[in-house]
Amino acid sequence: MSSYQHVIENLNLITGNKGAFEVRVNDDLVFSKKTMQKRHAEPGEILQIFREIVGPDVPTYPQN
Repeated sequence: MSSYQHVIENLNLITGNKGAFEVRVNDDLVFSKKTMQKRHAEPGEILQIFREIVGPDVPTYPQN
């Protein structure tokens, strides 16, 4: 997600009981272990969802 730090205004990870968590982008629920997918995210899956939301025209922040 650090590649998109220039377009992220606020990032919160809110955990729940028994490893449950939700990911929201602009208040829209995009991943939920508890209610939607009922599983842990695969490596890179949350980043891919984020990329789809912000669109392909948003350049990534250069890494040092």
